[in-house]
Amino acid sequence: MSFQKILVANRGEIAVRIIRACRELGVRSVAVYSDADVGSLPVRLADEAHYLGPAPARESYLNAERLIEVARRAGAQAVHPGYGFLAENADFAAACAAAGLVFIGPRPETMRALGRKTDARQAMRAAGVPTVPGTLDPVTDTAAAFSAAAEVGYPIALKAVAGGGGRGMRRVDAPEDLVEALRAAQSEALGAFGDPSIYVERLIERPRHVEVQILADSHGKVVALGERDCSIQRRYQKLIEESPAPGLPPATRAGLLDAAVQAARASGYVNAGTVEFILAPDGSYYFLEVNARLQVEHPVTELCTGLDLVKAQIAVAAGERLPWRQDDIQPRGAAIECRIYAEDAANGFVPSSGPLLAVRVPDGPGIRLDAGYEQGDAVPLYYDSLIAKLCAWGTDRAEAIARLQRALAECAYLGVRNTIAFHRYVLAHPEFVAARHDTGFVPRHWPPEALLPEAVARDMALAAALVRYHRQRAPRRDDGARDHWAARGRLAVTQRGLP
Repeated sequence: MSFQKILVANRGEIAVRIIRACRELGVRSVAVYSDADVGSLPVRLADEAHYLGPAPARESYLNAERLIEVARRAGAQAVHPGYGFLAENADFAAACAAAGLVFIGPRPETMRALGRKTDARQAMRAAGVPTVPGTLDPVTDTAAAFSAAAEVGYPIALKAVAGGGGRGMRRVDAPEDLVEALRAAQSEALGAFGDPSIYVERLIERPRHVEVQILADSHGKVVALGERDCSIQRRYQKLIEESPAPGLPPATRAGLLDAAVQAARASGYVNAGTVEFILAPDGSYYFLEVNARLQVEHPVTELCTGLDLVKAQIAVAAGERLPWRQDDIQPRGAAIECRIYAEDAANGFVPSSGPLLAVRVPDGPGIRLDAGYEQGDAVPLYYDSLIAKLCAWGTDRAEAIARLQRALAECAYLGVRNTIAFHRYVLAHPEFVAARHDTGFVPRHWPPEALLPEAVARDMALAAALVRYHRQRAPRRDDGARDHWAARGRLAVTQRGLP
């Protein structure tokens, strides 16, 4: 099987990433866009682009029927969902297959089995993969919750059976807090996932979040591509990721990789995925979940292994065998990724939106930038606020940190509040530099008393001054003229005969 055309059912930087992989493979790419993304960077880069619908995601990027209709009309043979939106939606994957389209991701039945956390825990425990002590079935009422909590021992974590991203999760330190926490967790889970089911786990204090990237083909081969540490998080959402996870004893690393391969085999996994673990301070590790899709942080694995995960996804979906054995995977050096969000990091990471008035892109040895926007593009409020992913590779972790600090100092996205200053703070923090951080780093240390180091404030002031200087020198436009970049985007769309 081979693909001549692939529909990219996503937007932003991940759509750009997939479009570029398609171009290198000689496969035509089909972008989709909503009213908020007319003339966006993916639309400008793809071979063709098609309108989905209004800006709200449920009327565009979450509209499965519309996506399949567009894919068939465009003559695509496959659909790449990226991450987010419908990437882990088993019904969408099944609908693609029913329409004669190849879904570039795991099988629907695998996603269903892994999508319910209690079912996944049962499968992992049966396969010998370590799981956090707790219930293997949802708790049905408060009495069952009290019984499970007493058996597990406080503190506990209440977690949603469906979904992820920390929604429907509550920490409970004592029995008197359980009833209200259970009610809140069930309510949030119902609103986020349409399923109020909750299970109970022992809460691991000050853990690290470590995950293993896997690739599996339809011929039974599974390889682990190394691990990533994703412990710098806010509200259970990752902000900084690195590979390899620093400070892991060789036996722990080997155990994590083996457990991830066991998890993939136990679930009949095919394509790219990530097996997530929590690592306790005593060195023990426990299965957390499987992310049945490409991860946001896949670039750090690519930088360390030299492999292209998106191309590998496409090859596996086309029925090809993985060309590597486990012994062929020999990661080298270290890589770190900073997610640059359009958010006010000093004010609770509140999303920001608006046009990017000026963009300065870093460069130099070991630097990679996966961006979804260019200067003049507007960051909308309707979707995830990720602007770009800035990555650095070095021969060791110290060099990767130094390169990333230098690249962050060169990087600017003016017009929206963003998280660049936050990343500079974290990378310079002694706890991060010494690899003593855990998932509680951000609540403990951010925001600092001195919000902006002097060097950061100086760089931001200089960038603002440069924007003002270039604006004053730029030729004046007629009052009725449209923004140049928006016009360029519309021109690209018009040239393709799109609405």
